[in-house]
Amino acid sequence: MASPKPKPTMKERILETADRLFYLKGIRAIGVDTIAAEIGISKRTLYNHFPSKDALISAYLERRFVPRGPSDKSAVEQILGVFDSLERRFASKDFRGCPFVNAVAEVGGENKAVRKIAVAFKESRRLWFRDLLIEIGISDPEGLATQLVLLVDGSIAQDLVRDDPAMARAAKQAARVLLSGAGVRFDDPPAPSQQKSRPKG
Repeated sequence: MASPKPKPTMKERILETADRLFYLKGIRAIGVDTIAAEIGISKRTLYNHFPSKDALISAYLERRFVPRGPSDKSAVEQILGVFDSLERRFASKDFRGCPFVNAVAEVGGENKAVRKIAVAFKESRRLWFRDLLIEIGISDPEGLATQLVLLVDGSIAQDLVRDDPAMARAAKQAARVLLSGAGVRFDDPPAPSQQKSRPKG
């Protein structure tokens, strides 16, 4: 019999609650009193673990900063798979865009730590693309990696406006064009996505 999963610590409970509320409702809309009430603790208890709301915001973003793990797929499959993952994410009812972009839009002007974490996250994603492009043998991996992250962020913005997961599919097609222009050869034409767009409401 598997051992029971350990109960989350109070700090973990606070962070999990803040993560959910900040992402779904917005950082400015949610105060520490709301988070404390959701858990059933006092604000003093919350402040014992996170001395300020700014500290909690930084911890929330750092929790979201998850590096991509190794994969047995080819570099091209990994790059294009990003857009397949985005399409699935766009179709979920709780998708509210990129938490790092959202945080910068809300508080980045007054919270330098938020902007620093967001820039580090975006750069880590660009470098992930760049390293795969180097593996493929692309002549300008830096430039193409930047173009690919622009496709990612652009598709996210379009989905938020249009509420249409097909925006990820369009970005994937654009990525294929960029890769093809850089010398990547595809053996087969891209198969049409089997996933139908559906409203999230």
